[in-house]
Amino acid sequence: MLRLLVAVVYTALIFGANGAAAQAPALTGDMKKLAIHSEARDLPEEGLVDLEDRPRSLSEYRGKWVVLNFWATWCAPCRHEMPGLDRLNAEMGGEDFAVVTVATGRNAVPGIRKFFAEAEVTTLPGLRDPKSALARKAGVMGLPVTLVLNPEGQEVARLIGDAEWDAPEAKAALAALMAGG
Repeated sequence: MLRLLVAVVYTALIFGANGAAAQAPALTGDMKKLAIHSEARDLPEEGLVDLEDRPRSLSEYRGKWVVLNFWATWCAPCRHEMPGLDRLNAEMGGEDFAVVTVATGRNAVPGIRKFFAEAEVTTLPGLRDPKSALARKAGVMGLPVTLVLNPEGQEVARLIGDAEWDAPEAKAALAALMAGG
């Protein structure tokens, strides 16, 4: 029965119930967890800070597709996926695409720096949401959570849990979203 329900929902998505999903390849691997929204969702603008406590904003990334990852230094799955996010950003990051990581909640700056050095994370911005204001308003209930934002800064997809973001199936899913948006 569950297989029949999944087949019906998937068929509906393919035939236009979700324009972005109609463009997407069959989601495989970790991307099976990627929920593509039928309509883009506005993301609240909340104050972020960098590792030097300077104010930062997601509006700095407008005009780009963004993979926005909420994580914490104490979160083992977050730590596991961070090198893949860094490799994805190294490969695809540029004028039209960025991976942005936001350490949400209590994360000591020295701990973030130490982890980035140990994991050889070199291309990701060290943004923080110390009071979890953005995470709360974006409906992030656990970690890690990754949102895909369109160039207007709206959420178009969400993946709860960790993923291999530099895997071929992840790059294919992102390319399909970008082509359909």
